[in-house]
Amino acid sequence: MNNAVAGFSKLSKKEKINWIANEYFSNPEEAQNIIRNYWNSDEKLQQLHDEFIENTITNLYIPLGVAPNFLINGKYKTIPMAIEESSVVAAASKAAKYWSTRGGFKTTIINTEKIGQVHFNYSGDAEKLKTFFDEIKPKFFSETQNITKNMQQRGGGILDIKLKDKRSLLENYYQLHATFETKDSMGANFINSCLEQFASTLKEEAQNSDLCQNGETLEVVMSILSNYVPNCLVRAEVSCPIEDLTEKHIPDPKVFAERFVQAVQIAEVEPFRAVTHNKGIMNGVDAVVLATGNDFRAIEAGVHAYASKNGQYASLSHAKIEDGIFTFWLEIPLALGTVGGLTSLHPLVKLCLDILEKPSAQELMEIVAVAGLAQNFAALRSLTTTGIQEGHMKMHLNNIINQFEATEEERHLIKTHFKKTAVSHSAVVEFIENLRK
Repeated sequence: MNNAVAGFSKLSKKEKINWIANEYFSNPEEAQNIIRNYWNSDEKLQQLHDEFIENTITNLYIPLGVAPNFLINGKYKTIPMAIEESSVVAAASKAAKYWSTRGGFKTTIINTEKIGQVHFNYSGDAEKLKTFFDEIKPKFFSETQNITKNMQQRGGGILDIKLKDKRSLLENYYQLHATFETKDSMGANFINSCLEQFASTLKEEAQNSDLCQNGETLEVVMSILSNYVPNCLVRAEVSCPIEDLTEKHIPDPKVFAERFVQAVQIAEVEPFRAVTHNKGIMNGVDAVVLATGNDFRAIEAGVHAYASKNGQYASLSHAKIEDGIFTFWLEIPLALGTVGGLTSLHPLVKLCLDILEKPSAQELMEIVAVAGLAQNFAALRSLTTTGIQEGHMKMHLNNIINQFEATEEERHLIKTHFKKTAVSHSAVVEFIENLRK
């Protein structure tokens, strides 16, 4: 295919699939069958999924698992996780069980402030602009009353609006920097609606003042929320006496604790390690965020920006040994919602929120942070004891077996053999080839 296609969005779903199949596949019928095999047999449910995005042709399934035994603030939770990577759910479950007998996870909501900005240019005097802003600031609140009324009834709304001078970064560049409380909604639509009204008010008031009467110009560039929410923070932690860390793979808890703390310290100072370290945290975070219908891309962007807040990318988690107590914790920014968006539309998202006992947005922040900390603990425990590959490759064994379409008899023989043999892709392939000779 080497030509642009015209009017693709106006084609019916069937026509889009026919075009894709005929344009890109040597066997169009086989491609169409694969696409149709992933449709839901319930036509109404499939239509619901079709309308989530544009140009839908089918569904891409991601496994939805659960990790039980999470003791969070004295209450047990079973956490749903949507992820395709082997060993993540198993590792989270193992960490949950481990800490359930050592006091469980403790969480604290530090703040829930969201941020939005109106970006604009002003060519005049900065002091004149500041005076103008101070005079019209009440109008930003009054002229958004129709937008904020319902949110205010739920205890949320606009917290504050500040004028920020950013001319040191770009010529004539300023911001209206607004903070919001959005309660149980993530709040993107609410925040963006408020910001666009701020921009409208700003332009209208500027035209009716002396701000631009001497040739000065005020131009709004854009109005948009920020996915960087450093003041929407949650802390999750675990702690216990060092001697209580003992288990099968931890015969010497003091050595383990010291090695664990050093592993975290390495991620605090070495960006190459920090990226992989934090990726492990996000294995847990993203899986719960996705299962609960939240925006994992926004969470990823905000979390990684937070990891760089001191000028160098660093670990999101921290560990210490103090007075014989081992403590492991993280603080991460999480702007989440439990109402609105997919939370009220996607049947499996609603099911996952039911499994979590219909949490508030703050409770979901706590659960997500715990999942990230548990995942990080499981990875570091493996890295500092048996190594990461032993458990991961045993979980990956199923993927290799499925790749070679092993029979039930072959599957049994393969799994029996690799119970006592190190798993690697080449070793499994060689074993299968020998079986089939």
